[in-house]
Amino acid sequence: MTSRRTPPFGRALCAMITPFTDEGLLDLDGAQRLADRLVSEGCDGLVLSGTTGESPTTTDAEKSALVRAVADAVGDRAAIVAGIGTADTRHTIELALEAEKAGADGLLVVTPYYSRPPQDAVEAHFRAIADASGLPLALYDIPGRTGTRIEPETMLRLAEHPRIVAVKDCAYDLLGTQKVLAATELAYYTGCDEYVLAMYAIGGAGYISTVANVTPRHFRSILDAFDGGDPDEAVRLQQLTIPLTELMMASGLPGSVTAKALLGALGLPSGPVRAPLRPAGRETVDGLRTAYERLVAA
Repeated sequence: MTSRRTPPFGRALCAMITPFTDEGLLDLDGAQRLADRLVSEGCDGLVLSGTTGESPTTTDAEKSALVRAVADAVGDRAAIVAGIGTADTRHTIELALEAEKAGADGLLVVTPYYSRPPQDAVEAHFRAIADASGLPLALYDIPGRTGTRIEPETMLRLAEHPRIVAVKDCAYDLLGTQKVLAATELAYYTGCDEYVLAMYAIGGAGYISTVANVTPRHFRSILDAFDGGDPDEAVRLQQLTIPLTELMMASGLPGSVTAKALLGALGLPSGPVRAPLRPAGRETVDGLRTAYERLVAA
């Protein structure tokens, strides 16, 4: 196998939920306990205040407090990547600077949403944020939520910036991804759990997984098997994840809802989701628990 470049934030990252108390307040103690478990079970990095972390419904102060608490809990055992993306360039820069002060190791910056800026404006947005902070950036390409793609040609130009080092790829365009991988040093992390092995096999850096909130060790084992020269075992391990991944990520409910439902059923820090999201029903929770138990028993 060809040698891999050292990924900037590790290989196995979890898109961590944001735990809340029963009253809906930020649960920093729960966040620290969950973060410690995730790192102890194989996560190289934790992405905070992303999609799974319910970033649209947490305040700026809560985002900073979460970074501080989790950084205190994990120390130098894992990278802390702070989600700071908003639809407003000025606000995003403010969040970037606050995350840097709070102790983040990197920034996850989503494409500006709703306003649907053209590609030159998308590029200018990311460059402004990269210029403002001293932290490395991961671009978050998820057009299904933002309405705007970071086109491969735009990625190629942005890769020239010294602080733009990675991509969280949820574009479902493997051809476009391979074009950028072949031409740049950008570290590609899949944000789609069903693509963990596929992305890694074509030269990706690893994953930023929602399902890893509940099965961090299993997802890590997929990469370990591939790196250990056993691609057949990596395929087997990836295929074992299909039932749980489908229930958590393709059942019509957001991953934050399903992840919190399953974590709660397992007695792990989670708490309610914030409106407008609503909790999963009992039938969904039971199905998630069954799929989880089958995966961990396999």
